[in-house]
Amino acid sequence: MDVNQSKQEHLLALKVMRLTKPTLFTNIPVTCEERDLPGNLFNQLMKDDPSTVKGAETLMLGEMLTLPQNFGNIFLGETFSSYISVHNDSNQVVKDILVKADLQTSSQRLNLSASSAAVAELKPDCCIDDVIHHEVKEIGTHILVCAVSYTTQTGEKMYFRKFFKFQVLKPLDVKTKFYNAESDLSSVTDEVFLEAQIQNITTSPMFMEKVSLEPSMMYSVAELNTVDTVGKSESTFGARTYLQPMDTRQYLYCLKPKQEFAEKAGVIKGVTVIGKLDIVWKTNLGERGRLQTSQLQRMAPGYGDVRLSLETIPDTVNLEEPFDITCKITNCSSERTMDLVLEMCNTNSIHWCGVSGRQLGKLHPSSSLHLALTLLSSVQGLQSVSGLRLTDTFLKRTYEYDDIAQVCVVSSGVKQS
Repeated sequence: MDVNQSKQEHLLALKVMRLTKPTLFTNIPVTCEERDLPGNLFNQLMKDDPSTVKGAETLMLGEMLTLPQNFGNIFLGETFSSYISVHNDSNQVVKDILVKADLQTSSQRLNLSASSAAVAELKPDCCIDDVIHHEVKEIGTHILVCAVSYTTQTGEKMYFRKFFKFQVLKPLDVKTKFYNAESDLSSVTDEVFLEAQIQNITTSPMFMEKVSLEPSMMYSVAELNTVDTVGKSESTFGARTYLQPMDTRQYLYCLKPKQEFAEKAGVIKGVTVIGKLDIVWKTNLGERGRLQTSQLQRMAPGYGDVRLSLETIPDTVNLEEPFDITCKITNCSSERTMDLVLEMCNTNSIHWCGVSGRQLGKLHPSSSLHLALTLLSSVQGLQSVSGLRLTDTFLKRTYEYDDIAQVCVVSSGVKQS
């Protein structure tokens, strides 16, 4: 805490105190067996101690509250509250008192004073009180600047300031991962799965009140952090959503393009802005904190001019027995018509059934066609479907599609579930 004040003795005194909620008092139990030298002395002292819980004296529990003994830590997203008092320590009446409180951060200076009007006069032993609040939105060094100006009985104008420096710390570590998933039968474009890893990097537990994703205008979101049991939706983290210090929790969300954008493959494929996370928590005795991330960005999948996706494929197939899949081919170009030729190349495990090199015909801009294909696998286990090639005869350009999907191949004697 830095203090800058004029050497001249002032008639007014400025006091600043941070307003925080108290903490639960914890005692350190000291006990022994009755056959030891102190006998029952320690046990009786703990029972007589008003800070212990009756019947649970040996536990570090307390029913009393402890007022803050120091400035404490301030975390990003919390509300900084402070009590400011200007007291007239003299025996004179002081006039035109103006109290101003500013908060200086690394990027801006904010005025926190509730009123900018001066108080006409302040009699001896009287005071001017004010409470300021500010939701902290930056980490790093903050300086609370409190300035007081007034006029003495002789008409002399006086002025002094005090500076209070404190650090704002980061409460949470948030990491995100994006996964692009192939579309299902009811969707034209891919779904996007967002995994958010949230770690509590403070020294006290947090109650996670809300962790939600606010999607961008092109997407709708579904939270995948609950399970349905007996007709009720319950959190996957249990009834008590506490996050202990240094613990990490993973949240999952599924984003789907809205219908008006889903039909425009050329538009949605370039979208990189997904949305932002809104995190609300409580600490201690209900002190609330809130963080909103900046807009989350993802790497847009590079489909190129032609996109091939799977509409249907079985999960499990028999060894060396043909099975069918349905592909969807989309012309992502908004201007050019394509004349496509399909080639099917066998791999070490996947063998295509049918004629390779067949003409698929013309595919107009932003239009699609469905294609039924048959193949079989000669190797057991989890196999990747690969080897499809599409050639645009107009531009003589070939598009390769490998690892389109995976299928589990079992022996024909194994019963499929």
